[in-house]
Amino acid sequence: MSDQPYKFSFDWREAARLALVSRLMDELEERELTPQGHVTYQFSARGHELGQLLIAQLLTRPMDAASVYYRSRPFMLGSGLTAEEALASDMARAGGMSAGRDVGVVFNMPRRGRALVLPMAADVASQYTPAAGWAQAIRYRHDHLGETDTAGSIAVVFGGEGSVAGNGFWAALTMATTLRLPLLFVIEDNNYAISVRSWLQTPGSNIAANLASFQNLAIWDGDGCDPLVTAGLVESAVAHVRTWDGPALLRLTVPRLSGHSSVDNQAYKSDDERAAEWARDPIAALRAFLVPAQMDKGEWDALEKEAAGEVARARDAALAQPQADPAEVTSRVWAAGSPKPAAGGLAAEGIAQSPTTDAPNPPDPRRLTMVEAIRRTLDVELSVNPRCLVFGEDVGHKGGVHAATLGLHAKHGEARVFDTSLSEEGIIGRAVGMALAGLMPVPEMQFRKYADPATEQLHNIGSLRWRTAGRFAAPLVVRMPGGFRRIGDPWHSVTDEAAFIHSVGWRVAYPSNAEDAVGLLRAALRGDDPVMFFEHRAMLDAASARRPYPGDDYALPFGRGRVVRLGEALTVVTWGAMVERCEAAAEQVGASIEIIDLRSLVPWDEEMVLTSVRKTSRCLIVHEDFQLAGFGAEIAAIIVEKAFLDLDAPVQRLAAPSIPVPFNTALMDWMIPRVEQIREWMEWLLAY
Repeated sequence: MSDQPYKFSFDWREAARLALVSRLMDELEERELTPQGHVTYQFSARGHELGQLLIAQLLTRPMDAASVYYRSRPFMLGSGLTAEEALASDMARAGGMSAGRDVGVVFNMPRRGRALVLPMAADVASQYTPAAGWAQAIRYRHDHLGETDTAGSIAVVFGGEGSVAGNGFWAALTMATTLRLPLLFVIEDNNYAISVRSWLQTPGSNIAANLASFQNLAIWDGDGCDPLVTAGLVESAVAHVRTWDGPALLRLTVPRLSGHSSVDNQAYKSDDERAAEWARDPIAALRAFLVPAQMDKGEWDALEKEAAGEVARARDAALAQPQADPAEVTSRVWAAGSPKPAAGGLAAEGIAQSPTTDAPNPPDPRRLTMVEAIRRTLDVELSVNPRCLVFGEDVGHKGGVHAATLGLHAKHGEARVFDTSLSEEGIIGRAVGMALAGLMPVPEMQFRKYADPATEQLHNIGSLRWRTAGRFAAPLVVRMPGGFRRIGDPWHSVTDEAAFIHSVGWRVAYPSNAEDAVGLLRAALRGDDPVMFFEHRAMLDAASARRPYPGDDYALPFGRGRVVRLGEALTVVTWGAMVERCEAAAEQVGASIEIIDLRSLVPWDEEMVLTSVRKTSRCLIVHEDFQLAGFGAEIAAIIVEKAFLDLDAPVQRLAAPSIPVPFNTALMDWMIPRVEQIREWMEWLLAY
């Protein structure tokens, strides 16, 4: 579909004024603020203004939201961002949208009468899958929570033509078309990804043409500089998506009239190319469209003067703002101590979670396996929280390859427990959008190694509250089985918890038994922070991990370790599958050995460990992950820092060498700390 006549009564005066404001801000930053050092990293939207501003005017429904990218400042202005906020963000001042924490064009914005703007990340193509998650949440809230006022709401995601080569684009496209989500893809094609021409991103340089045969996808394609054409395209595409009959893709061809950023001089473009781009300037086209048909020259001149005055006042106000306060830079990572977010999670919706207790109250003495305990906890939480959704590869009809969701799809239905396409980027990105839309998503990564394609999204989730200065939050629980079982291999047996321990803003749980799995999982599901919940494959059905179910309200606070075995002569610190092996080794030694199961790694029970070490004067740390830069190194460092004078022996670590987990069983057994190895280190430390 190409250019369409439009019926919506666009506010052309607003569009013109904001286009001029956007252009003047770009020119001000390029010519003055960046050379003067007030702006250190500038991205221009020159040439991209028209379509963005018209789309902004159409997004007025209660759950309309947009996921944007670094060239989207005109859309932000059209959605309610002030010129002062925009300039303050680029100057990294306290009054910017991230309070100086993020790049000025990495946008976020609560709803201001138009679209809510999802917190973006600067990773190319990372904006797409959260938008798909928001679109799915719109349908869920309408169809299953009965929120009829959400009818017709949509999600819009903006991106340049370079981003369509990214995993996030294709993952979101698959989700949107298979589920017929109310999602509009807006691709602003300026023919360059920095200096890489579009034919290297897309065969034939036209993603709209290439997707013309894609099932369940409506296509619009045309000039993003001609006001009449652009208005018809924008209105038609938005109207189609509002019918909830499936997604659409709108490709607008636009010029990029500045370099990719302030450090790009566009030397790769010829003079003729630059002249051709300027001949398509949408603001010149907008003026020709409006003058004299809808306003006279004097009115346009007055608009220019009004915009210039607005930008000058915004510049002065932004320059007068204080710099961000260094004393606040470590705040707003966690829900505790942060303000209530404007969007994200149940707290932002004003929904209180069911109360919990940290006192186990088993309804019967039967001992459950860990996988049974996880399944029962998910079942309870799905029952008490209608906003809880469990999804991932094979978690629906099959019940999960580890059987952790067996029967939940049949009991709670397709909308609550469902299978996804085989895209970890899609699974986690979707979860971000759902969490921002007020749901509690529980995505499963089928194995720890399978999470690698989603690490970009995973690492960005934890910092989301911090990056938005507390305006947004994305509480969710990622279940992640891993570790050895009866056999191992490099793809299914990875642990590598240290990668996520090092990631900002994640709580990390690693239970070793069924009772702790219930407590930590429930605490995660009724909490307000993102949680990485590791499920060790060897413990899922291990006899040593079986415990009575501790009750439907039992929750274990994070950061509370467990003394598995009391002792006076040696402290052993461990977690996960190594708890069982350390207990076995201590029984063989027969000495007074204290074993601490940390249970959660972020936060970890530092005080329990230090108290024990001060008592025993010796410490052995045992874990399955690599020894090199493993979490044991952090524990050892804290012990040396805070209990050095209490030590009678060097702190020792026993962990895996830096090699993948072997497939051969004998090789796997050699790699992972064995009972006899643990015993030998215990004996060495006791004799030191």
